[in-house]
Amino acid sequence: LNQDRELTFEEFTIVLAKLTDDAHRISHGDDRLQLLLFQTPQAREPRSELEKAMDIIIDVFHQYSRREGDRDTLTKKELKLLIEQQLVNYLKLVKNRATIDEIMKDLDINKDAQISFSEVMLLITRVTIAAHEYLHHIEDQQQQQQQQQLKHQHQH
Repeated sequence: LNQDRELTFEEFTIVLAKLTDDAHRISHGDDRLQLLLFQTPQAREPRSELEKAMDIIIDVFHQYSRREGDRDTLTKKELKLLIEQQLVNYLKLVKNRATIDEIMKDLDINKDAQISFSEVMLLITRVTIAAHEYLHHIEDQQQQQQQQQLKHQHQH
């Protein structure tokens, strides 16, 4: 990523998206690393929180991708259902909501009218970054309110 030797949250989510995409490929046997990664003694160790989260993302993607058409891509109908059922609370925070058609057009990098796992990871990354920024905004507001209350108390 950049050369400052530190990861911003945005850079972290990009790395996580890439790792999750790699894990998705491994879960399909598309990668020769599967034998190395999943048959070593280290693989028997409990999964970390991030590894569990990555597994959940892959599983949720497949819950929707296997409904119609190609089993490993989302149609517009499947994407709409995934967004409505899996991102409903996060998308309430978004002020300028795009339509499903706009989201589909934006995510469908190769313009095949199907959304691959890699393309869905773009959406998940964007929503995660937006949620992270929103949480910081809320924390900042709470700190300002606490400071104002303390300031008000000291004036009496």
